Amino acid sequence: MLREFKLPDVGEGLLEAEIVRWHVAPGDTVKVNQTIVEIETAKAVVELPCPFEGTVSALMAAEGQTVEVGTPIISVRTGDDDGAPPAEAAPEAAPEKTGKTGKTEKREPVLVGYGVKASATRRRPRKAAPANGGGTQATVSAPPAHPARPATPVPAVPAAPGEARALAKPPVRKLARDLGVDLTTLTGTGPHGSITRADVEAAAGTAPPAVHRREAGRAPGREERIPVRGVRRATAQAMVASAFTAPHVTEFLQVDVTATMEAVGRLRRLPDFADVKVSPLLLVARALMTAVKRHPMVNATWTDEEIIVKHYVNLGIAAATERGLIVPNVKDADALSLPELAHALGELTERARAGRCTPADLSGGTITITNIGVFGVDSGTPIINPGEVAILAFGQIRDMPWVVDGQLAVRKVTTLALSFDHRVVDGELGSRMLRDVGDMLEDPLRMLAWS
Repeated sequence: MLREFKLPDVGEGLLEAEIVRWHVAPGDTVKVNQTIVEIETAKAVVELPCPFEGTVSALMAAEGQTVEVGTPIISVRTGDDDGAPPAEAAPEAAPEKTGKTGKTEKREPVLVGYGVKASATRRRPRKAAPANGGGTQATVSAPPAHPARPATPVPAVPAAPGEARALAKPPVRKLARDLGVDLTTLTGTGPHGSITRADVEAAAGTAPPAVHRREAGRAPGREERIPVRGVRRATAQAMVASAFTAPHVTEFLQVDVTATMEAVGRLRRLPDFADVKVSPLLLVARALMTAVKRHPMVNATWTDEEIIVKHYVNLGIAAATERGLIVPNVKDADALSLPELAHALGELTERARAGRCTPADLSGGTITITNIGVFGVDSGTPIINPGEVAILAFGQIRDMPWVVDGQLAVRKVTTLALSFDHRVVDGELGSRMLRDVGDMLEDPLRMLAWS
């Protein structure tokens, strides 16, 4: 029989996702838990496993297309011919049971953590009224009175007669209608034969000679237009909201980190750190968390109604990736030993660079470090991560003239910049916090004394 897999809510009530890359094609054989597609939500790129075993019948959404939670994205022909309705992935496995006819009904294997949540379709109801004239639609459909038919790709928006056979995104369909182009007469050059804007413009003879969009197989010309979506869109919205909501204050401090660099060199030679990269960021992170224990108000959240002070540290590390800026965090970082923290930071960085951070990695942070020094930058004014009240920017470490015991010397120097929300952290508290971090980097033994 033919079964449809609907886009699941992969966490935190997300309402839509973009199809990034298919790992299967029509005709391929798939197994339960085999990765079939990568999707990009507003928080991360997620790999979805298949809840069925069988042969792929159709891909019902193209790469680059944004679809809503609950929309069928793939159909799989399984070996079951019992006439049962297409099954959906359920939250947990259910045992076989005997129906009224005495026949044993087989339940489909399921994937923990996947499947469309019943609440997902109720969070933000569609504006269009149901066909019966009103009322709330049930999330579970009644079994059809006829056998399931092979699925065909479903357009994301209503299509004109004859357009349903053409695979194209909603903006491309609108452009075709505006320009009077019949999509069914075009051969798509996009992923899986989908029709692109360039295809429509070429057919209409309106393609601008020097302006190209980023489409598969097309090199950019004098201008390039990159769609803002997924992680990049979510980050932009969050940063704008933070910058215009929280009253930012940024303070700067130059620090002699010669002793910290010597400590990093000694740590690298210890057996506990033999299989992990030890960088100055490790000691900056430890210094920040030690300072948080002395000044807990910088590890808080403002809610308009109350200030929530967190007595744990989920340490965020800002990371620049191909998909934009993300801030994954190490959970309960303050409870980790120094070797454990080094391993956790290394694993988090690898996941971020590979685009494999989960929604859980990207949520729940309490305070953040942004390492702008890796780009050769001395300092900046970082924007506070939403939900937090402070962020520390760590600049490049370079040789500079420095006065030591009244004598001029060449030392390893960096600049720290602490941005904080003035609704929670006043100038005195922010200054004491920044000074404590600087003191510990000038003399790492203070981390032990103040822990």
